[in-house]
Amino acid sequence: MYKFVCHSYNVVSMAVELGWLPGARYTNLRDVKRFKRLGFLDIDWQNYSFSRHLTAAKSTRPLMTVARDITNSNELESIINEAYELSQYVDKVIIVPKDIHLKNRMPHIIPSDFILGYSVPTRYGGTMLPISCFTREVHILGGHPLKQRSLGNHLHIISLDCNRFTYDAVFGDYFDGETFRPHPIGGYINCIRDSIININRLWEDYDKPLL
Repeated sequence: MYKFVCHSYNVVSMAVELGWLPGARYTNLRDVKRFKRLGFLDIDWQNYSFSRHLTAAKSTRPLMTVARDITNSNELESIINEAYELSQYVDKVIIVPKDIHLKNRMPHIIPSDFILGYSVPTRYGGTMLPISCFTREVHILGGHPLKQRSLGNHLHIISLDCNRFTYDAVFGDYFDGETFRPHPIGGYINCIRDSIININRLWEDYDKPLL
């Protein structure tokens, strides 16, 4: 299973050392130029620009990228067309359904050429579609590490991106496998490294559920 983090060069380097793949938004590719290949090309979903996204995909040829969110089902056709265009330069494109009107039309309305993206509900957003709609391979976007792992009991997860632990590290907290708490030694680097190690441990015994 692939794990990605989009952050500074130092954070991404530590993650790569521990088995993750480098990620970056198309708005900031500077910190990943030193890596052999980009793992995950993320988007600026609040100010999305398809032209910038496509240009970044052409230049980086990432393993995976994510198309703009389907927040309005009327935009489904145009988003799928964009995803096909992106797929010329990317191994796998993720499509993220969020519009509740897609509930009874999933997953067949989204071509099987694409990975389904499940955006973990948080205070910043996420999908309101029930988990039962996601009946094929899924990429998990964002959320608490433990919430991501619990979704693995119900979804066929092949990849995830996570940077929640980078926010907590700023305040001296790390993910201990269950929750975020002050690091016993302290220090941003220790928080980052130990969080990644503990996230890896969560997934060591992951056996994808039969769908």
